[in-house]
Amino acid sequence: MPVNPADSPILGTLYGSDAMRAVFDETAYFQRMLDVEAALARVQGRMGIIPPEAAETIIAAAKIENLSIDDLAASARNVGYPVVGLVSGLSKAAGEAGGWTHWGATTQDIMDTATVLQVRTGLDLIETELRAILTALVGQANTHRNTVMAGRTHLQQALPVTFGLKCAIWAMPFLSHLDRLKQLRARVQMVEFAGAAGTLASLGDQGIAIMEALATELGLGAPLAPWHVCRDALAEAVSLLGLISGTLAKIATDIILLAQTEVGEVAEPYVAGRGASSTMPQKRNPIASEYILAACRMVQGLVPVMQGAMAQDHERATGPWQAEALVLPQAFVLTHGALLHTKAIAEGMVVDAGRMRANLNITQGLIVSEAVMMGLAPVMGRGEAHHVVKHACDAALTQKISLADALERDPAVSSRLDRAAIEKLIDPANYLGSTQGFIDRVIAGASR
Repeated sequence: MPVNPADSPILGTLYGSDAMRAVFDETAYFQRMLDVEAALARVQGRMGIIPPEAAETIIAAAKIENLSIDDLAASARNVGYPVVGLVSGLSKAAGEAGGWTHWGATTQDIMDTATVLQVRTGLDLIETELRAILTALVGQANTHRNTVMAGRTHLQQALPVTFGLKCAIWAMPFLSHLDRLKQLRARVQMVEFAGAAGTLASLGDQGIAIMEALATELGLGAPLAPWHVCRDALAEAVSLLGLISGTLAKIATDIILLAQTEVGEVAEPYVAGRGASSTMPQKRNPIASEYILAACRMVQGLVPVMQGAMAQDHERATGPWQAEALVLPQAFVLTHGALLHTKAIAEGMVVDAGRMRANLNITQGLIVSEAVMMGLAPVMGRGEAHHVVKHACDAALTQKISLADALERDPAVSSRLDRAAIEKLIDPANYLGSTQGFIDRVIAGASR
């Protein structure tokens, strides 16, 4: 039975994704290690390091179904690593050619390179969802560029914004994440082939040539030197997942706040029964956002574990390396699940423009008091304008009237502006500054 809910057949529907679990599944990991062994045999056979016919036999035998799970488990329990059992099973499956398996390699070469292959595929899945969310949010930004709503600071109404600008700001970090991911690939998608202590001494003067050929065979880069104990690239991968999680958590937090009954401006896509309560029939809880927050907090909690594992001793670590296996799969699985939840929200969110406008009117114009002050400043000076508008705001609050009425009753204002001019100043749609330009800039960035 799974212990981690992200791996559960029931709770796993809320955490993570089947696609990412398949990438980091244990069976898939062992097949990746066999893929590395097969690629090594192919390269060494082509270079004449091992007999070509032996290489072909090893390649054909490098299938997970040729290994015994019980034998692998027994070997791992005894040795402490899975590769001895894997090489033994592969050698047995290859028959007489088995003596040429794993030629010049060490356990960590195979495990690290297999992990890199998993990470490469995992990043492919992450990138697909980043692009989909970016596209959806940019679309929402364009659709709602003129949907005026209250901008909020410190959870209080501040100034008018548009929902399109909010979506553009949600979208902007995804441009950076895609840039980071592209840069990361060049650093993390590296073959590891260095032998027992990082010298490839068992291969004489052919070690580097074999390493480079193996990298090409697997579609990976070749490092300048062994990275057995240089773990920055893998730590960077998990750190990127932590940054992505922070962006997703920000969006989820905003959705939860906007979906509050008293606000009611945005809701998650409606699906019958989704977010239902066992006792309250009216409830439509923002359940996707809740699981985004839960997953993202866990991913961010894993980042320091991965960074801490960079402190590896001498030429082979005595514990930090093993900690990585507890972090990488979980971080990728949880991040991908949070991305899928976010994509569903970004593509299908329900926006109530009428409620946004109604909430804008709660303060009866006070939200645009700055606009009135700036409008009066040219005719009476900024200091006097601030004083007049502040007095009008106090009157509006005390007498429970609109800011427009309070301003019209003040001779200092009514002698300069008629009611139509006051109403124009107080219209939130007329005080949006560079909103459209900012939205256009994000859309242009996404199109590039």
